[in-house]
Amino acid sequence: MLYLKNIVAALILPPLGPLMLVALGLLLLGWLPRIGRVVAWSGIAVGLAMITPASVGTLLEPLEDIPAVEPASLAGADAIVILSGGLRDYAPEYGGSTVNRITLERVRYGARLARQSGLPVLVSGGTPSRQANARGPGEAQLMKQVLEEDFRVPVKWVEGRSLDTRQNADFSAQLLLPQGVKRVVLVTHAAHMHRSVEAFEHAGLAVIPAPTAFFGGPGKDDNLLPKLPGINTAYAGGYAAHEWVGILAYRLSR
Repeated sequence: MLYLKNIVAALILPPLGPLMLVALGLLLLGWLPRIGRVVAWSGIAVGLAMITPASVGTLLEPLEDIPAVEPASLAGADAIVILSGGLRDYAPEYGGSTVNRITLERVRYGARLARQSGLPVLVSGGTPSRQANARGPGEAQLMKQVLEEDFRVPVKWVEGRSLDTRQNADFSAQLLLPQGVKRVVLVTHAAHMHRSVEAFEHAGLAVIPAPTAFFGGPGKDDNLLPKLPGINTAYAGGYAAHEWVGILAYRLSR
């Protein structure tokens, strides 16, 4: 089911999704020329929208409306939960594999909050290929390694079975609730926070959102969301589209 979900997402999300519309439109030109032109131009329009700052900002704004956490609010929490975002399989400079840049951004901020608050840390995230082939440490284990070796922050719990956000929440709750942990500081990307909070609250945990790595918003980093279309804006647009599809899929399947 996970692989099917990933295939469907790849087909409808940028960059492949708009290209598929263009290809479909071109195929229709011989039979239904008017519809074919509309479909093809729609694909071009969607593709341009996904790399244009104004439209990407419109997608991001409601996703990233949860503000950065105030240090004082950490006092009411029982633990910090950091969600994984993938790994880098080929990292010979680290002796094999390591966390990717998405996970590293979350780990870095989680480490900062852990030092500020003294709260225990749970890392959450599995890796389908690693579970299937037992080829080495999964994402959560790599997160623990980075936190302890590079940031000198101990990790108390490692949840390494989850394959999506819903499982992040469910499996983390299974570890934490029996130990009396009911309120967590949740660390993930700002654009991923709404979906994550919904999943963790549904799993029975109270959540203090601690978003990181904002793509947009006031005072945005122009290197991430520049004024002209570019590769960084395309990355932000693809991330935002992925989140909107994820939110829809989560609510329809709940």
